[in-house]
Amino acid sequence: MKSGVQETAQHAFASTFKSLSIASSKKSEKSSKGKFYSLPELSKQFPNIQRLPMSLRIVLESVLRNCDGQRVLPEHVEQLANWKPQAERTEEIPFVVARVVLQDFTGVPLLADLAAMRSTAERMGKNASAIEPLVPVDLVVDHSIMVDYYGSKNALDLNMKLEFERNNERYQFMKWGMQAFDTFGVVPPGFGIVHQVNLEYLARGVHQDKQHVYYPDSLVGTDSHTTMINGVGVVAWGVGGIEAEAAMLGQPVYFLTPDVVGFELSGSLREGVTATDLVLTVTEMLRREKVVGKFVEFFGEGTRSLSVPDRATIGNMAPEYGATMGFFPVDDKTMEYFKGTGRSKAEIAAFEAYFKAQGLYGVPKAGDIDYSQVVRLDLATVAPSLAGPKRPQDRIEIGQVAAQFDTLFSAPVAQNGFNLPADQLARPVKVHINGAGETAEPQTRPLPAGSPRNAEEMVANKPAVVDEEAALEAADAHAERIEGRDVELHNGDVLIAAITSCTNTSNPSVMLAAGLLAKKAVKAGLRVQSHIKTSLAPGSRLVTLYLTESGLLPYLEQLGFSIAGYGCTTCIGNAGDLLPEFNSAIQHHDLVCAAVLSGNRNFEARIHPNIRANFLASPPLVVAYAIAGNVRKDLMTEPVGQGKNGRDVYLGDIWPTTDEVQALMKFAMNGKAFRANYEKVSSEPGKLWEKIKGVTGATYTWPDSTYIAEPPFFKDFSLAAPEPTAEQRDNAVRKARVMALFGDSITTDHISPAGSIKDSSPAGQWLLANGVKKSDFNSYGSRRGNHEVMMRGTFANVRIKNLMLEAKPDGSREEGGLTLYQNPGEEQGSKLFIYDAAMRYKAAGTPTVVFAGEEYGTGSSRDWAAKGTQLLGIKAVVARSFERIHRANLVGMGVLPLQFKQGESWETLKLRGDELIDIVPDPSLAPRSKAKLIIQRADGSVTEAELVLRIDTPIEVEYYKDGGILPFVLRQLL
Repeated sequence: MKSGVQETAQHAFASTFKSLSIASSKKSEKSSKGKFYSLPELSKQFPNIQRLPMSLRIVLESVLRNCDGQRVLPEHVEQLANWKPQAERTEEIPFVVARVVLQDFTGVPLLADLAAMRSTAERMGKNASAIEPLVPVDLVVDHSIMVDYYGSKNALDLNMKLEFERNNERYQFMKWGMQAFDTFGVVPPGFGIVHQVNLEYLARGVHQDKQHVYYPDSLVGTDSHTTMINGVGVVAWGVGGIEAEAAMLGQPVYFLTPDVVGFELSGSLREGVTATDLVLTVTEMLRREKVVGKFVEFFGEGTRSLSVPDRATIGNMAPEYGATMGFFPVDDKTMEYFKGTGRSKAEIAAFEAYFKAQGLYGVPKAGDIDYSQVVRLDLATVAPSLAGPKRPQDRIEIGQVAAQFDTLFSAPVAQNGFNLPADQLARPVKVHINGAGETAEPQTRPLPAGSPRNAEEMVANKPAVVDEEAALEAADAHAERIEGRDVELHNGDVLIAAITSCTNTSNPSVMLAAGLLAKKAVKAGLRVQSHIKTSLAPGSRLVTLYLTESGLLPYLEQLGFSIAGYGCTTCIGNAGDLLPEFNSAIQHHDLVCAAVLSGNRNFEARIHPNIRANFLASPPLVVAYAIAGNVRKDLMTEPVGQGKNGRDVYLGDIWPTTDEVQALMKFAMNGKAFRANYEKVSSEPGKLWEKIKGVTGATYTWPDSTYIAEPPFFKDFSLAAPEPTAEQRDNAVRKARVMALFGDSITTDHISPAGSIKDSSPAGQWLLANGVKKSDFNSYGSRRGNHEVMMRGTFANVRIKNLMLEAKPDGSREEGGLTLYQNPGEEQGSKLFIYDAAMRYKAAGTPTVVFAGEEYGTGSSRDWAAKGTQLLGIKAVVARSFERIHRANLVGMGVLPLQFKQGESWETLKLRGDELIDIVPDPSLAPRSKAKLIIQRADGSVTEAELVLRIDTPIEVEYYKDGGILPFVLRQLL
């Protein structure tokens, strides 16, 4: 029953509550009836709605439907209905989403927070079960599998067994969550990547409640690439786990009314051009247009021609071009995709009827919609491309890759170069495998299981769970190619070639193209050099099915692209290690070796700490570069390799045609196969998953674990927000020390790495001290359920550069999470890990601040980048600009984000890092108000500058004043 307030609030829009007729899928049955909140009816009050972007209309429907006079007010409906393309953005939208999706790296800490809320409630004598998600939550386990084994048909089985051994404690915790919360479900390991599973299975098009009110699908997810689902007309984007928890627990997702950029596509793609080439072009264009915080909506005749997988590929990379989302309207192509992926006829009928009734069906033409700005692209101008070597927006046409690599080899770091002597570029390095080659150095760590030098070594290092016979078979297959060989390494050598990531493996056209290219390559006599780490890790088991049924998988396997797992793998840094000899050679000779992958991100040290040049490419190009073996080879003019009888084989000889790809598409879109696969999520989740036993009960029994620990965010929690001290009342940060001075494009990977843990790092030292062997460290991502590891890992990326540290004689900067400790009398100016310095500052009661350049916090939506910042005692981050999700997460954790005025930076203010800092915002913390930066230098002089407070909305003010979003939400619930 609605409250009186809600009935009063909705009374103003009572005329919009209409009947919805849905045609039956069977001729013998009558059409069904439902209800919906009609936007066409609302447009009678607000004619402007007919010109609104489609994405905003879907948000408007949620605001209208949830208008209750408390969280959502009638004026919110009016504000959004009257949206103007060029207006100043000062109003916030309370958006109530239909559901939430999680992946396991970000989902585990979120579940830990929920468990901690229940523990806190129980300690306070409250009903712990009051902490319950109010919307459906699905967690897909996709981030935990690593490419330890590869190049063998046994790789999948062996990698999964290793995954379950490493992550047993985490999976037990997930199973507790499944039984503790009614609305929390888990898609177990081995089914695929969250965004591909969402696209193929979880998304239903429309929902209906118990009163038969229909409403469109919408969601937020704890992964930045949640935007992939924009390809089927779903309004969705990535948020940090902090915001996702609030959404799960009944809070609207608040955001500023956005600009909406219309992206008009015309023409059609040329022969030989893939969806990957298109998305890299779109990413380059939109990053240049500075669309951070904006919606991008695609329209025009070219958009109509794109298949849903092509659209999803473009939506997936919205974080790379900086937009909140990359939205595609619903049309006939959407319905075709839902049929092809096994949705029921009744679901499809409801989906189509609802969107047609709302006037939301079909791709708009030019002039139909009022956009804030319009960007245009003729699809015929798109060329085969890669992106790299360090950023996804740095697109390079394939014919220019070799020359660009050579240029960047000696270019300064500030120009994305490697700053190495030009005469070193062509110098080869000989490496002997399984012997003391000239570059070999003592290795103290055990050999990675996926890089055997011989079968015996693999079996000696295998965990108990791995079947010895299978391990020997995999080892023998690999050792035949590697053991006892001399390998000559060069700059530009491809050492990792990975078909991975939901961005592209969700798209049958590029996956079939990769298989066809492999088939032609094998028949031409081409092969992949044995030292290259090749892997195929699709985002869905359906990919394996259609590659098998089309007869293409054996050819991929012959080139080393055997199925290594169903998960993110190389795309998120789970590539597994290289041979120890290769690591040694790269480090000793400063080699710039390459990875080529079909992923969406290629930030420094993300793929592998020793692979410095990382290129994004379509799946067929990944295979082609694996065969070529070096990115310095120009595949437009030079042969890919030598085939039978030493004949030169060129890329054009093996590149598949569009007709060849389309002829096999029938194997990919098989609705029965999709239904049969996803029915197994509950009926046959797998023996490894079934063996996992979790504890039961409404509250979690926190174990003594290095994986899962009760987070400290509710320590000293009280139902009333604590009264601020006199010093806290003006919300100022005083007498703070500088923790770091960073440049541009500091990513969340830099702030909170997901990959391997060095034994010399603070996190590694803590694990060793707690009895964990280095071989069992796993990754930062897998240990996000333990704050002790994660706070020590904050700013611990091996490639992060703190510019407080003096430059080396060659102009380069020392890398790693280091700072200069500045407290007087305590080794002032001494070099320490950031974690160690932070603990000293906290013990001394000294606040700290971080300064940075443009795009601070770009990349993955990992909440630990903000949580770790807060736990280190950092009170404020001052940057030239912020990426959307990380800025919101900082506020959500009670850390002040502040922005320099245009043209100013810490460099123009001549900061060195030894200054004392005061930051004095407007005491009211009014959104985007002015703040004062006061710099007291070591010589006693004082400089002042004006900043902009990047608390952007009124609700964020409330979050910050309550100590962050988590205590705010818990107080609301209790």
